[in-house]
Amino acid sequence: MNFELKALSQDAMGRQKTDVLLVFLTTAFKPGKDALSKLIAGVLKSEDLANVAGQVLDIHRPNGLACSRLVLLHTGDGVQADVRKAVAAGVALLKPSKPAHVTLFFTENPTAQTVRVAVTVFADSSYAYTTTKTKAEGRSISRMTLVVGSDMSVKSDFDRAVAAVNGIELAKEWGNRPANHATPRQLAEAARGLAKFSRIKCQVLGPKEVAKLGMGAFEAVAMGSDEPLRFIVLSYNGAAKSSRPTVLVGKGITFDSGGISIKPAPEMDEMKFDMCGAASVLGAFRAVAELQPDINVVGLIPACENLLSGRSVKPGDVVTSMSGQTIEILNTDAEGRLVLCDALTYAERFKPRAVIDIATLTGACVIALGGVRSGVFSTDDELSGALVRAGVSAHDLCWPMPLDDDYAEGLKTNFADVANVAGRPGGAITAAKFLQRFVSKYPWAHLDIAGTAWRSGAAKGATGRPVGLLLDYLMATALSGKKE
Repeated sequence: MNFELKALSQDAMGRQKTDVLLVFLTTAFKPGKDALSKLIAGVLKSEDLANVAGQVLDIHRPNGLACSRLVLLHTGDGVQADVRKAVAAGVALLKPSKPAHVTLFFTENPTAQTVRVAVTVFADSSYAYTTTKTKAEGRSISRMTLVVGSDMSVKSDFDRAVAAVNGIELAKEWGNRPANHATPRQLAEAARGLAKFSRIKCQVLGPKEVAKLGMGAFEAVAMGSDEPLRFIVLSYNGAAKSSRPTVLVGKGITFDSGGISIKPAPEMDEMKFDMCGAASVLGAFRAVAELQPDINVVGLIPACENLLSGRSVKPGDVVTSMSGQTIEILNTDAEGRLVLCDALTYAERFKPRAVIDIATLTGACVIALGGVRSGVFSTDDELSGALVRAGVSAHDLCWPMPLDDDYAEGLKTNFADVANVAGRPGGAITAAKFLQRFVSKYPWAHLDIAGTAWRSGAAKGATGRPVGLLLDYLMATALSGKKE
């Protein structure tokens, strides 16, 4: 989709040709003498559109206006939650008619956050997956223009929102692809494709290189599949070499059968989404590539399938991680933490300012937080707070979770340094405690996105989260670096 930001008066807005004009009204609306104002004033006077958030009125061929169709959306006092609902309702109304060009107009100058909400929700609501469909209609809206009156001070926020959309949609694309169209090798090619952007480089390691590094935990998960693993290393260099990078680590299990500890058959198809952490790293790099901030970022993606065969790792097997720690694999369906722990050890070589891993790690986090917030576990209060703030600003929420040492008791075993599971109680926390064993040399945060990375049911599909959160966090580090 093409996005455009314009500054036009309300009078000029009425003369703009567009397939659909979406007009956002608040309780503060005061009509002028222009044609659009007069029409809106008449609608409000006749009470065809109630002065209440969420109300929508669709008008075809409005008299005195150049647009083919006018949709009035009331947002009450204009708070972001109401703008979000209004945009989604407007797009849902328009989808069946497939307009090519839609213009959004705020009768009151929008805030920076309102602009970001409008752009991201509009894109999310109009998104359509098409890659593996033979008669895919796809997204009918090809162009969106946002009109903000005379105030262009929100341009940087508009640009960030557009960059976020491009990153989110890349993450959605790879999250939504069936596993046979998103293999580790194909995921690696997608990462290589990002190297066409300025300042981005990509390196892909195969089974021989991974074995040489001693990544025994990662190798163990990949053993049951005929599809060879890939370890993807992305880098964005926007600052001096001496500037320590932020490292993003994305779980890249392109399909998770559970291995020998096989999952139940119902909804197993959704285990193609188990690489949404990896997809979010690709999406974050796509967004950063567009904005070109003065920071350094590294992306690490351990990608493989978790399948069954005579070679598969078995419950009770002991493997040696890159860190040298031995791990008893009590449950082969707790494989994400095994690929992540070796990537977290690999991250040490970059001497990072912070490391954030992103993973669809535990069903327990879904039980704890549902699909509203991702769980954030961190060894560093400043890092945790920065991620929470980024989630708020990006409308991609997360919630701090505990890391008390007592939770690690269940990971003790008689046969290795650590077990890979600790039972059902506090499962999201014990998974994070497992990962914590591998991150002593840098500030670390773990984002469990099992509840937020995709939706089930009729609206089944990847959400692209937490690309928005990651982008806002990275942009905040760029800003703080300039102040130092």
